[in-house]
Amino acid sequence: MTADPQASGDQPRHGTRGRRAVALIALALGLAGLVISAAALATQLLPRQFTAAQQQQIVNWEIASRWQQLTAGRIFPASVPYQLSPTVLQDATPLNLDARRIGIAPQSGCGAGVTTPAAAAVLRREGCRAILRATYVDATWSYVMTVGVAVLPSHAAAVKAYQSLSQPRILVVRYHGTAAALYDYSRQISASFAKGPYLVMYAAGFADSRPRVPVASDSYSDTEMTLLAQGVARSVADTLAAQPPSPHCPGAPGC
Repeated sequence: MTADPQASGDQPRHGTRGRRAVALIALALGLAGLVISAAALATQLLPRQFTAAQQQQIVNWEIASRWQQLTAGRIFPASVPYQLSPTVLQDATPLNLDARRIGIAPQSGCGAGVTTPAAAAVLRREGCRAILRATYVDATWSYVMTVGVAVLPSHAAAVKAYQSLSQPRILVVRYHGTAAALYDYSRQISASFAKGPYLVMYAAGFADSRPRVPVASDSYSDTEMTLLAQGVARSVADTLAAQPPSPHCPGAPGC
């Protein structure tokens, strides 16, 4: 006798298996979506990664804006050390000296900070934005020098201005009071160099009663005057064009 499947208590299992398969697929898809969402969230929370080009742009911007961010006293410190070598002194040990700042000029336009129209034209052509100036003397007030910084839009512009100015003539700074007599000092040496987007210019000379004595006739004076001027100019340039830390994002969402 053949059993009637409809009369038996055992029901077909095909429907149950199908529903289970659908449930497993839905669970797998849900887990996959959760993993993708978690990965996206983790990516947003991780620090942003700058490309090399973006890092350089940030560094260039920071250096180029430093002349506005720093105070005048930071750019032109009250005292700048420089050193005379044992060879110059004909001694066994070097001599450490300090240049002393006697004044800072107000920020000027690019035409007002140099002595010739030709120099002003070169600076304007290269996009000069401003000129910053200060004057220093040595400890004995024998030498005096003015350092000037022409702010250019890029290092390339600063280099082009440097190459076009054969004899930079930074305008010395006029002061009132005890330093006023130093204004018309004879320029014995003058030079310039580019660092970052800045053209640094300086002029130095005797501050006493020897305005017409060529400094080249006195090797010691020539050396100390040069070291004084270079020491101050390099200090200013290093402050303005110092390389900042590599840019990085602190990791906050949306950084």
